[in-house]
Amino acid sequence: MTIFDVVIGLEVHAQLLTETKIFCGCSTRFGDNPNTNTCPVCLGMPGVLPVLNKKVIDFGIKLGLATHCSINDKNIFARKNYFYPDLPKGYQITQHNEPLCRNGFLDIQTDGKTKRIGITRIHMEEDAGKNIHDEKKPLSYIDFNRSGVPLLEIVSEPDMTNTDEAVAYLKELRQMLVYLEICDGNMEEGSFRCDANISIKPKGAKQYGIRTELKNMNSFRNVQKALDFEISRQIELVESGKEVRQETRLWDTAKNATLSMRIKEESHDYRYFPDPDLLPLIIDKRWIEDIRACLPELPEAKRSRFIKQYQLPAYDTDLLTQSRELSDYFERCTTILDKPKEISNWIMTDVLKVLKAENINQIKVTPQMLTRLITLIEEGAISRNMAREVFDEMAEYGKLPDDIINAGGLSQISDQDDLRRTIDQILESHPKEVDSYKQGKTQLLGFFVGQVMKATKGKANPKLTNTIIREILEI
Repeated sequence: MTIFDVVIGLEVHAQLLTETKIFCGCSTRFGDNPNTNTCPVCLGMPGVLPVLNKKVIDFGIKLGLATHCSINDKNIFARKNYFYPDLPKGYQITQHNEPLCRNGFLDIQTDGKTKRIGITRIHMEEDAGKNIHDEKKPLSYIDFNRSGVPLLEIVSEPDMTNTDEAVAYLKELRQMLVYLEICDGNMEEGSFRCDANISIKPKGAKQYGIRTELKNMNSFRNVQKALDFEISRQIELVESGKEVRQETRLWDTAKNATLSMRIKEESHDYRYFPDPDLLPLIIDKRWIEDIRACLPELPEAKRSRFIKQYQLPAYDTDLLTQSRELSDYFERCTTILDKPKEISNWIMTDVLKVLKAENINQIKVTPQMLTRLITLIEEGAISRNMAREVFDEMAEYGKLPDDIINAGGLSQISDQDDLRRTIDQILESHPKEVDSYKQGKTQLLGFFVGQVMKATKGKANPKLTNTIIREILEI
């Protein structure tokens, strides 16, 4: 049985968070009525001229610097010629021989190891429109709202050798784009789209096998499932003596299979040539350095710092740094209360539970409120279990923890005399259990503590309760 090496390269299209399109002033807003965000430029009317959106260049340079690319000082826009109903001009304005960024890399973590994935190029281009197929009639409709929306295409080297690496690369790249605030990373809405090039070859062989391109994968899970299926399909073909065709295939989520779409085009099929309506774009060093000075702390650097500065495990840092907003929330908490691990625990459980429905910027539990709740637990004013109830009310109504505790009479009983009276009553009610404890059945301590908690409706300070019971029974 032949053992195969897997070769995967990814092409990611990231829709940029600009207010207007790349070559005109139409809105990029998602979800508007079809064909309302259009004009003669993005509809490809005769005689119109494109005008380049400077913010697109800024965003491209940002990503290029973040991924360690060299930034080309001379950029040429090209026309990529093909005919499809959602492409009104009959060509797409993109970059070909002279892209914005070249020769970068992105480090990923898989199986506890770091692997470097090369980035061949990052270039700017415009998006096409959207075909909408009628499920009941043999009709298709076209929405040109997306036509001309600015994209960055990020092309990786074929450095990934399994599907786990491919998904890790996509997650790291998406997180970086969101940190840079240049793309929202929404795969369902199509603002972060991935095409995969995949091939197999006998283990150790230098020559690559015939590759196929996979499209229509709108989630990390579907990317992994599609790649796994395609690897198995290609291996099965080769082992049965058949050839893999160079083609574009679509992932069918209903069938959990890839289906042939068309024969894969080569570069010459698109008849690239420089766009005569757009002059060469010259980027000087000052432009680049101005953008470099504004780069935020990126995910990889932030994860390393959190581990070193706050002595947190890698699992915590991965969750806390999943977005800039969440990591900022954590750090605001630590400036108020120097209990990073305790704060991390609350964020990873209760705060993230709330964030399933809300954005971190909308959550009603401010860093001041969360740290105050933690302080009340530390001071013994409230039990940890009751604190969870208090947190839920804070999250729903935005009330201060002290106000909730006072209004509900939730304060923990930490007065020794009050607790001793309750404990004495419990012990007098259970003489057999007391005798058993004194005869060595010390596991009954938990029973007595439970009875005290029941009698006080959970308000007794558990640590102090344990101490008092032991003092009484071990005299």
